Amino acid sequence: MALLTLALMMNPEVQAEQGNNGMLLVHGALTEGACRLEMSSARQDIWLGDATTGSLATPGSRTEPVAFQLRLRDCMRMGAAIRDPRLGYRLWDAYQPAVTVSFTAPADADNPQLVRVQGASGLGLRLLDADKQDVRLGSRSRPQLLALGDNGLRFYVMAERTRAPLVAGAYRAAIDFRMNYD
Repeated sequence: MALLTLALMMNPEVQAEQGNNGMLLVHGALTEGACRLEMSSARQDIWLGDATTGSLATPGSRTEPVAFQLRLRDCMRMGAAIRDPRLGYRLWDAYQPAVTVSFTAPADADNPQLVRVQGASGLGLRLLDADKQDVRLGSRSRPQLLALGDNGLRFYVMAERTRAPLVAGAYRAAIDFRMNYD
């Protein structure tokens, strides 16, 4: 057998074919949940625009909120029983799935409700839900029922002035999120 293999390897036609070979590295994920997060939603760049130091002169001043959307695909029928973390009520449905979203990021030192930014100081980022209610860092958002098929979850982000000295500059932050199906 080894002699046959060696003879085949010495054959010029077999050696020429070796240059036409390759490898595919395939990967994926088996996720647990009622829906699939659309790839373009998994990583988003959100431009908040330019704000002047004059428009953020006093602590608590805010820029206009900028909307972003988390798109869910292939939501399937399954019951939901999910608790609202703020109000304590339970959202229940026999057929529609429900979701909450948790956002995590380093918090601002002066206001832990805000995301810390890098590159400028005296401001942080505030997250809001579709009704423009605060979404607390590290906590689950209000639960939302999802339709079967495709869905979009709207959120907003805006800059907010803190008590720290205001120093102008280009700023950035990274915010992670997690979809929670209960």
